[in-house]
Amino acid sequence: MVPSSSVSSSHITVLVADSNRMRAQLLTSALRRRPEFRITTCLMDPAAVSHVAASTPIQVAVLTLDHHSSAWESMAALRRVHVSHPEMAKVLLVEASDRELVVSALRSGVRGIFCFHDAPFRFLCKCIQCVARGQIWLNTEQMNYLVDLVTQAPSLRVVNSRGARLLTPREEQVVALVAEGLSNREIARELNLSHHTVKKYLFRIFDKLGISTRVELVLYAVSHGDHCPAEWVAGAPVHSVHRALPAPGSAKTVPAKHHPAELRRPSQSR
Repeated sequence: MVPSSSVSSSHITVLVADSNRMRAQLLTSALRRRPEFRITTCLMDPAAVSHVAASTPIQVAVLTLDHHSSAWESMAALRRVHVSHPEMAKVLLVEASDRELVVSALRSGVRGIFCFHDAPFRFLCKCIQCVARGQIWLNTEQMNYLVDLVTQAPSLRVVNSRGARLLTPREEQVVALVAEGLSNREIARELNLSHHTVKKYLFRIFDKLGISTRVELVLYAVSHGDHCPAEWVAGAPVHSVHRALPAPGSAKTVPAKHHPAELRRPSQSR
């Protein structure tokens, strides 16, 4: 957890937003027994949250996803709440969490993820207090999802209008790093390849996508790309890259060998 400044007021104003009225009532009743909280409740809906926030300054919003909605719709609702009220700390209540939910929730502005089936109620109270102070509340498993994410090379899946993948896993990594603004030499260091090999990958990518410049590649990736968990394809030693690189048009990629040294990102500033 990351410490920050303490909450200045003697109590914490909390909004409970849940699409399940019975669960919202039970949670609200339990939290109101705690003298450090001032509780308001509404439906889990961006418009309803904004209506409450317009009349009552809210420090922490305790949000629960609508299980009748798709995952995409639920995360879109979280993002709308965050964009409208970035000053409001957000705790997401879930029955269980997986890698995709944790990463998507944090990207949507959530600062605490609490599995109410795994921990007692007093831990939820601590979670609310922590995020109100500017801290992050995650359990060990959820934190490991983030560690795994930052130790992988980014990957960006590029698809055509029918959703079919156009590039190999290695080419997708190159596209993702180009989209991040890395130069060819920086990409070579990142993927443990030679500068010449990176140029060959880019030429092949340009040919497959029918483009001719890095700017066009970034624009294409933004329009047709889909960020996904990285699929590591280890770089071959520089002296043997020409033998390891597949021939044009081949479906083969460099064999995947997960060496710890290759999973570390370069220490220099980008």
